[in-house]
Amino acid sequence: MTRLQGNNQNRTFLVVGTLVAAVLIALAVFAVQGKPAAGAALKANFNLAGQPFVGQENAPVSVVVVEDFKCPVCKNFEETVAPQLKEKYVDAGKIKQYSLVWPFLADTRGLPTDDSKLAAQAAKCVYDQGGNDAFASFKTIMFRAQGDESQVWATKTRLKDLAANVEGLDQAKFDSCLDTDATAARVDADEKQVSDARVNGTPTIFVNGAQVMTADGKRGSYAFEDISRAIDAASK
Repeated sequence: MTRLQGNNQNRTFLVVGTLVAAVLIALAVFAVQGKPAAGAALKANFNLAGQPFVGQENAPVSVVVVEDFKCPVCKNFEETVAPQLKEKYVDAGKIKQYSLVWPFLADTRGLPTDDSKLAAQAAKCVYDQGGNDAFASFKTIMFRAQGDESQVWATKTRLKDLAANVEGLDQAKFDSCLDTDATAARVDADEKQVSDARVNGTPTIFVNGAQVMTADGKRGSYAFEDISRAIDAASK
């Protein structure tokens, strides 16, 4: 009987062990489920209503640039690659290029003031007044004035000074918009969209909802050819 009890116990331990292993495997599968494989491109279905863009409304291909005004790589993209995209695709009516601001850098740097978010709020205040053209002008001004990403530079005072250079902007209206954080909820909504898409850095570029990868399969530092290749493929 003692031996029989021992066999039953062994069987019990075996069953329990098998169940535990199955649960652990299931948890592991769940943990990775939905995450892109290393080097895999992301897919995103952004709600772009009310987002600033350049180009014609009826352009056949949509390009989304996820960026942060504090991001130095974004600054480089805007100064080197974006003008080439404008010349070849935007001005030709082939793409409309959206700017989706993801204010994440200040938070990841542990800065005392989230000036990534303040800059994003200011950009929406400008957009609300002047639309796409005013936003594009302010974006250019912001990147030219960009400070060190590890320091707080996009304060409300500084942002007001920069906005004063946007032609036709009602300064008092802008100041009130920024001081009252009138656009903060919309910035939060943009941030959620980007986070839900599992974007993990800026700039990240999507062509018709598919993330553009660089020639070596990496993300982040784009060459014009990387994006051109994706646009041409989406245009076929």
